[in-house]
Amino acid sequence: MNDDTPPPTTKAGAAFRTIGELSRDTGLPQHILRYWETRFPQLKPLQRAGNRRYYRPEDVALVRRIDQYLNREGYTVRGVQQLLAGEKTAPPAIPGPAEIVAQAESPMPALRAIRDMLAEALAAD
Repeated sequence: MNDDTPPPTTKAGAAFRTIGELSRDTGLPQHILRYWETRFPQLKPLQRAGNRRYYRPEDVALVRRIDQYLNREGYTVRGVQQLLAGEKTAPPAIPGPAEIVAQAESPMPALRAIRDMLAEALAAD
């Protein structure tokens, strides 16, 4: 049997995928993936030279969710747009350095708080 279809991609989960690889993995045509990019602002693959698309793992997960909603659960494009827009949650408000200094009675505790915030941010990076 001569099957010209390449096998599914065996990349690591954190690897970026091209539109062709994602198309093969999901069974969705490339033109559908490009169309979804115009309809779902959350879907923003990286684009390199020549407009070559690279889908991050979170993009791949989003494509699978959109596919699930549209093709298996019967949502309309508008319905999925509303569903995804409703999932956005505002990040918790983190006071900036100016607010910390303004709230402090003396500058030293405020500066220490700013230093601690920066240390936490660096540790998380």
